[in-house]
Amino acid sequence: MVHAKRWLFLIHRWLGVLLCAFFAMWFVSGVVMMYVGYPKLTPAERLEHLPPLRSAPVVLEPAQALAAAGLHGGPLQDLRLSLASAGRAVYLATPAHEAPGARAKNARAPRPSAVVIDATTGTVLTSVDTAHALASAAAYAGTGIAVTHEGAVDEDAFTHSRALDAHRPLHRVRLDDAEGTVLYISGKTGEVVRDATRTERVWNYAGAWIHWLYPFRGNVFNAYWTDIVNWLSILGIAVTVLGTVVGVMRWRFSGTYRNGTRSPYPGAMMRWHHIAGLLFAVITFTWIFSGLMSMNPWRIFDSGAAPLRMEAMHGGSLLLPEQPASVQALLAAAPASVRELRWTRTAGHTLVQATAPGVRTALLDAASAQVHTWDKGALEAAVARLLPAPVARIDTLQAYDTYYYTRDAHTMGGGADKPLPVLRVVFADAQASWVHVDPHTGTVLGRIDSYRRLSRWLFGMLHSWDWLPLITLRPLWDIVMIVLSLGGVAMSLTGVVIGWRRVGLKLRAARQRRPLPQAPVLPMQTDTA
Repeated sequence: MVHAKRWLFLIHRWLGVLLCAFFAMWFVSGVVMMYVGYPKLTPAERLEHLPPLRSAPVVLEPAQALAAAGLHGGPLQDLRLSLASAGRAVYLATPAHEAPGARAKNARAPRPSAVVIDATTGTVLTSVDTAHALASAAAYAGTGIAVTHEGAVDEDAFTHSRALDAHRPLHRVRLDDAEGTVLYISGKTGEVVRDATRTERVWNYAGAWIHWLYPFRGNVFNAYWTDIVNWLSILGIAVTVLGTVVGVMRWRFSGTYRNGTRSPYPGAMMRWHHIAGLLFAVITFTWIFSGLMSMNPWRIFDSGAAPLRMEAMHGGSLLLPEQPASVQALLAAAPASVRELRWTRTAGHTLVQATAPGVRTALLDAASAQVHTWDKGALEAAVARLLPAPVARIDTLQAYDTYYYTRDAHTMGGGADKPLPVLRVVFADAQASWVHVDPHTGTVLGRIDSYRRLSRWLFGMLHSWDWLPLITLRPLWDIVMIVLSLGGVAMSLTGVVIGWRRVGLKLRAARQRRPLPQAPVLPMQTDTA
């Protein structure tokens, strides 16, 4: 028993020496991420920076542009018209090369790049050079802001997201604006795909970049990054559990030690580590465990559910009408500040979404340019075809709830488009799937099954306390998270100091035990004279 207890103490001590610095780093960087997340280009930012479309010269209609590019009208996954590439009006067409559901089966595969077609000449973009990237950056920045090309990068500290894989290499362009913004331009389409202000870049090094151990990304450790994060988390869980056991064993619940306290340690640092460890052990365990869950280790939250049958819902791939409305007619029916037209196939209708910053998306019939409104029954019948399972019910959410909510745009988990009201289609399949659908546009917003709902609790709730009543009560949520994080920092930093001292003591003892070098023995000299 004595030997077992000694081994318990030794394992906790030396694992703690190794991991307490990581604990402190995770706690501090987690607080930073509450306010500044990993750089991203949100849909709202993208729209705001696109030049107005209504006054742009558009010579070719969609069918003409597709024919010039050899696509001959489809079928397509996506078709957009905007001034997103070099500030010129272009069609961005994504052919429907993949089989239905293929992306759902291989979610990590890069999305296919769009074919970029000049809306004036029909020329297909074959490469994005420096001049093209600078033109895109200048259109994004607006008049009067100088732009400087800083070269092309495949991946750097601010572009580790797998969503950017289809756009690599990326052109890095610096804006001479007040925010010190750096733009990343797609090397395939010429679109701005990421922006990072000076504030985001600086705080990112103290936040998401170090929190997610991104120093191990984009280099020789890249292939091992997932395993590094997973196993450091597992070791962190182990040292937390061992520390809790040791702390409870050493705490005197009745009476005190000879030093007059319930902790046996006479030194302040050891005593505070003991007390802080007991007070914040549960939250430390919770945050490290939920951080591990965020990695979906060994794919434990992949349910193996059948992919959504998008073509069944939409009535086939996107094809243009035989007699489509002209671009000018669509622009005339769109909001005055329209930035992008997007042709979609939705529930048996070919429609055009006209988007503009700060206003509701206009939904237009692609053949008549008339405003399209959904018949509730027709849309519900269409969404019921998304899975080969009966629909248990369809709810209309008028407010956010536990599984459908939003966060501040530039924090972790923020920035996604989460409109209200929204339809929640509840299927009676083996995975208890829920599908959220925008009732205004008919767009499928996402799917969450029982495995992902469990992940939401084990990660979202436990890691960032995404409990809806709490996250709406700011600054109460901030105070709770910061106080708990400071407690974790106190526990971790005292452990770092104790570990530093322990390692120094061992090194000094090793030097003292090392035998001193002896002077060489010289041979005796004799007088032969």
